Amino acid sequence: MRVQHPERAFVGIGANLNDPEAGVRRAMHALGEIPDTHLIASSSLYRTAPVGYLDQPDFINAVAELETSLSPFELLEQLLSIEQRFGRERSTRNAPRIIDLDLLLYGDREIRSETLTLPHPRMAERAFVLVPLAEIDPGVPIGRLGTAAQLLEAVGVDDVQRIGNPDEVACSGRG
Repeated sequence: MRVQHPERAFVGIGANLNDPEAGVRRAMHALGEIPDTHLIASSSLYRTAPVGYLDQPDFINAVAELETSLSPFELLEQLLSIEQRFGRERSTRNAPRIIDLDLLLYGDREIRSETLTLPHPRMAERAFVLVPLAEIDPGVPIGRLGTAAQLLEAVGVDDVQRIGNPDEVACSGRG
């Protein structure tokens, strides 16, 4: 079901296997090819330590801003399809991965379902999400918790290292 007016959506991108920088850049490009969706902005690339399962390589993370006429569930299906095309295998939580695409925000919608929770759970406590999100839009509200910039102040950025600028990430958009 298409929405009547395009919505802003933010997607978190992460990878730590098989040349993760290239994987994140390819994923950013693939986001721009989703039907009825435009890549508006892309963050810089960031190197971050793994969370949860620590015995794995560092991650490369970024965030993309999209404008889409797809519903949140349709957009999620597109993200899962991109992950599948890239060879994503789901084994255990926080396991190494070729690509991970998370729908972080979709307008100001709050959704709690078996397949989708918006805003994305735990994003408010993860610098690897908040740093690139705040780079694109520090004032974007994250549910009722506050803005990206406000939440980032509480989390800190010690483990997040910028490694690439947005012009190197995507061919289109503001970034």
